[in-house]
Amino acid sequence: MSRTEEFQELRPLLFSIAYRILGSVGEAEDAVQETWLRYEATATEPRSVKAYLSTTVTRIAIDVLRSARVRREEYVGEWLPEPLLDDPYEDPERAAELAESVSMAALLLLERLSPLERAAFVLREVFDFGFPEVAAAVGRSEAACRQLVSRARRHMAAGRPRFEADREEREELASRFFDALREGDVDGLRGLLAADVSMVGDGGGRAPQLARAVAGAQNVARLLGAVFPRMARIEVTFEPHQLNGQPGAIFYDRDGKVLHTLALDILDGRIQTIRTVINPDKLGHVGPVADAWAIHREVQEGRLS
Repeated sequence: MSRTEEFQELRPLLFSIAYRILGSVGEAEDAVQETWLRYEATATEPRSVKAYLSTTVTRIAIDVLRSARVRREEYVGEWLPEPLLDDPYEDPERAAELAESVSMAALLLLERLSPLERAAFVLREVFDFGFPEVAAAVGRSEAACRQLVSRARRHMAAGRPRFEADREEREELASRFFDALREGDVDGLRGLLAADVSMVGDGGGRAPQLARAVAGAQNVARLLGAVFPRMARIEVTFEPHQLNGQPGAIFYDRDGKVLHTLALDILDGRIQTIRTVINPDKLGHVGPVADAWAIHREVQEGRLS
């Protein structure tokens, strides 16, 4: 097998490692590309290509995350991970762990960890790397890595997200939610929301946010029931789509350009959290991006007319 073939075979794993460390599709893709350049340039043949490439992409991602932390501290409004449409890496024996680890709730918990804790946790707990491999990847001793993973487990367990286990039930509830959204049915929406539901939006100062933070079933239902019928009148549409392993939808303007994404956390037969990403910098990988400010002006003009 050629180097190119070996790399392409491992690319899904490398991307999935980098995305979980970085929470950014673009940065993860860049990390994978840099990994290929380093692999292509090395004169020696690694004993284990998987170990070499996993170590390389992890170290690159750690360095990127350290610099990204400063930018995220200065971020305008709520920071959310870039929406992931499909996780390219599959492992049937670890399907549940993989789906949970890529959810927005889990990625936001990972943000609380140090870069080394995050990388060690992802490699060990998500991808089941042995501690010798983790140690090589993060550049610490095995004993130090055990401590990193132990601390990370405690942080994650304290706020670990739980989701509806039955995928069919989740999808059925999400379908009812989007039907009510299309109709502007406030009562129907309220009946699907948890009493303490929260809705957060990520515009990053680059687009008008649907909501910075709205809490409570009545408030969220009223907002959704008021805004989306107005958007529909100017031909904004949406298509249900899995986002970060959870039910969600992609919203489009009349020209088919991506306006924003919306993802749902569902537990105990109710929607617990709604997260929207409208920052255009985080949507380019989804498709051509709409002018959210122009849509906002049209909605406002329609409301006032």
